[in-house]
Amino acid sequence: MPNFIEQMVGAKKEYWAHQERIRALPEDYRFVMGKIQQYIWGFASGDGTDMLRVQDGLIDLFETSAAEGRFVLDLTGEDVAAFCNDLLREAKLWTDDYRERLNRDIMKKLGRKEPPL
Repeated sequence: MPNFIEQMVGAKKEYWAHQERIRALPEDYRFVMGKIQQYIWGFASGDGTDMLRVQDGLIDLFETSAAEGRFVLDLTGEDVAAFCNDLLREAKLWTDDYRERLNRDIMKKLGRKEPPL
């Protein structure tokens, strides 16, 4: 139990450190980052460490891009949702649990039976 609590405290500290970095971004980057956070955190699974990892990499990317003077949509493209979906490809999502349960339950019941003629 103490290890779990330490992990949670560490994750909260990391999250708040991310928020500080986001506040230092130019206004357009902050706006887009806020919208992206709302989107990606809606898919978070478990303790959210996957989302923290995604968010950390995105902040790095935004900081570099902003320092280079690039427009934020030049980085994300105009389909920001598609950009987010690409970010989430490697993250564990809450929908993964449902997908796994659906397939497991069907295979448990039906297995690889031949279809009826």
